[in-house]
Amino acid sequence: MSSEIKTKERWSFFKTIIALVLVLLCIWAADWQYTRGVDRQARNNVIEERIARSAIDLAARDKTLANNEWQSVTTSGRFDSAKQILLRNRYWEGKYGYEVLTLFTSTTGEKFWVDRGWVQAGATATTPPEVTSVPESDVSITGRFRLDSSLPRGSFFALPASGQGLVSELNAQSKMDTEKFYIDLLSGSDPTLTPAAPAQLPPLSDGPHKAYALQWLFFGGLIIYGRILIRRTR
Repeated sequence: MSSEIKTKERWSFFKTIIALVLVLLCIWAADWQYTRGVDRQARNNVIEERIARSAIDLAARDKTLANNEWQSVTTSGRFDSAKQILLRNRYWEGKYGYEVLTLFTSTTGEKFWVDRGWVQAGATATTPPEVTSVPESDVSITGRFRLDSSLPRGSFFALPASGQGLVSELNAQSKMDTEKFYIDLLSGSDPTLTPAAPAQLPPLSDGPHKAYALQWLFFGGLIIYGRILIRRTR
């Protein structure tokens, strides 16, 4: 009988250890979700503050590129219609389409991509979308400064081209070395440049992370309560 009691006590201790491990995991998950919520809120604050700033000349940007993201900038130069990329799997008001990125060379010699907004996909998979042509002369543009690392993820198709390829592959084929940033076009000196469906800002809500953090703490509390209840019942 004494041996049976000791066995039960060992099992009870083992179950308590498991419960404590689960509680610690819940606390870790709650802290992880809360940290994500804080980081997202901080990111949203940065975006809101920077998009509210007045536009600056691209040449006057901060040397630390990360300090310029979302800032409105102006620059002058020329588009290269032969260097154009369609970013697929983009939606606008529930409609499937593409994001149009066109190479731009500024008057200072910098080459970078300009996101000219969304266009609806063609009637069939083989029908190219209708993309507004760019002026052949020098133009002035205003847009949001974006980092290459923040470029929306997806597959790229180069048009015109003999096949599909990523931006890096297009650069290699064209022997180009573009800047590490791109611009979301907002308007231009030529009225045809103003996109009907400009690149959208990311959602600026704080998301459900803090609610999830409370949820994980609640789960941890349930585990503790359940373990105490089982022990009392026995």
